[in-house]
Amino acid sequence: MNILLVYPRYPDTFWSFRHALKFIGKKAAFPPLGLLTVAAMLPAAWGKRLVDMNVQPLPDEELLWADYVFISAMTVQRESANDVLERCKSMGVKTVAGGPLFTTAPDDFEAADHLVLGEAEITLQPFLEDLARGEPRRVYAADRWADVNLTPPPLWELVDPRKYAAMNIQYSRGCPFDCEFCDITQLFGRRPRTKTKDRIVAELESLYVRGWRGGVFFVDDNFIGDKRTLKNETLPAMLDWMEQRKHPFEFYTEVSIDLADDGHLMELMVKTGFEEVFIGIETPLDAGLAETGKVQNKNRDLLASVRRIQQAGLQVQAGFIVGFDSDPPSIFERQIRFIQESGIVTAMVGMLTALRGTKLHQRLLQEGRLLGDTSGNNTAVSLNFVPSMKAEALISGYRTILTTIYSPRNYYQRVIRFLKEYRPQHQGAFHLKPGYCGAFFKSIILLGVVGKERLYFWKLFFWSLLRKPRLFPLAITFAIYGFHFRKITETMSWSGMFEDICSE
Repeated sequence: MNILLVYPRYPDTFWSFRHALKFIGKKAAFPPLGLLTVAAMLPAAWGKRLVDMNVQPLPDEELLWADYVFISAMTVQRESANDVLERCKSMGVKTVAGGPLFTTAPDDFEAADHLVLGEAEITLQPFLEDLARGEPRRVYAADRWADVNLTPPPLWELVDPRKYAAMNIQYSRGCPFDCEFCDITQLFGRRPRTKTKDRIVAELESLYVRGWRGGVFFVDDNFIGDKRTLKNETLPAMLDWMEQRKHPFEFYTEVSIDLADDGHLMELMVKTGFEEVFIGIETPLDAGLAETGKVQNKNRDLLASVRRIQQAGLQVQAGFIVGFDSDPPSIFERQIRFIQESGIVTAMVGMLTALRGTKLHQRLLQEGRLLGDTSGNNTAVSLNFVPSMKAEALISGYRTILTTIYSPRNYYQRVIRFLKEYRPQHQGAFHLKPGYCGAFFKSIILLGVVGKERLYFWKLFFWSLLRKPRLFPLAITFAIYGFHFRKITETMSWSGMFEDICSE
């Protein structure tokens, strides 16, 4: 049996980092971890190939080679996933679809021959058993949560790591918080399920022996969901392994803001090699936090929390949302002020989106306010519901936020503010990797000579070189990120969005 695993293409978004990756000669940020894990669950004797459409095209020859094409995707990949399904159908190639996109909206994909929904550890084996008997059903749904310690390590040999900026692994699934707009608890539950320390060390070792050196992203939606296990078992074991291997990796992950309340946990994460954390801040207003059930963010000084994390030695990336029912007309200016004062360089601001299966989607459906499905890109200029604020005011305010925070003046000002607050605790604040020297010279040409940001680029260049020489490479990295963010902002279709909303 020949199996082709296909990962659909992402649209060009803030999260793709496509314009920044070109500086270092990479095709995509991360490999498709889900498909690599599914590949490891398939019979060893089967032929397996993987095509990540974010790094290479999908030729007809690959599809014709396969007995079955396995497709996994997130909501933002819907358009590309549909294209792949239609191509397979027209060529008579059987398809098996799974992952968040298909799990949350299975009725939308009639072109898929088989839907293996939920966690593959539960639903894939019944499909394979039925397939062996020649009687596979069309839909397989999970009725329980998987034991993540039974999940096999990813089949890394199916990808070329040189095409990616970083590798990725998963430590836990589930989140103890249940925000109204988020679908994580629907997909993975509220009780964090963690892998043992031995399993995590084994997965790190598997990357190490394959020659990987560099960034490793923990894809957990809340890495600190189970703090006790993390502090007492997992991080100490990872730290021992990192010291034995002379710190070959630097780590990134997603956490909740209450990380700021645990100095010991932050210290341990930094010692282990964590350098960046993404945090869902959403809004600086308590009314918005209360509306969406963001209890972990309420009743705290969010700016002070961010600074504590930065001063502990962790770079903070963050997500922000506008479009809550409780948002006043001043929300746009207040979001801008918070982002600038916090020094959060990578600030992902999106309009509120109602994803299927979320409490928000259910509420808006009951209120008769849904307009249709979402693209899944939370930083796209799109609304799939009728907001309390006038749509044109929301779109205009959202545009003001993005064009303001990613204007060269404000963006570079924010970078300098962050570098003043940041307190890296070890010498691994920057790691020279292949392609970085080329990226440095490309940045000088594209940003320092050709780019409209050149005055701010040189100000940051010399300021960091003289005042923060240890962080100089990081400053150049942020300059490159800013180039990507501005490119995305400049290409967003504001007028088309306004016309679509006004026609509803």
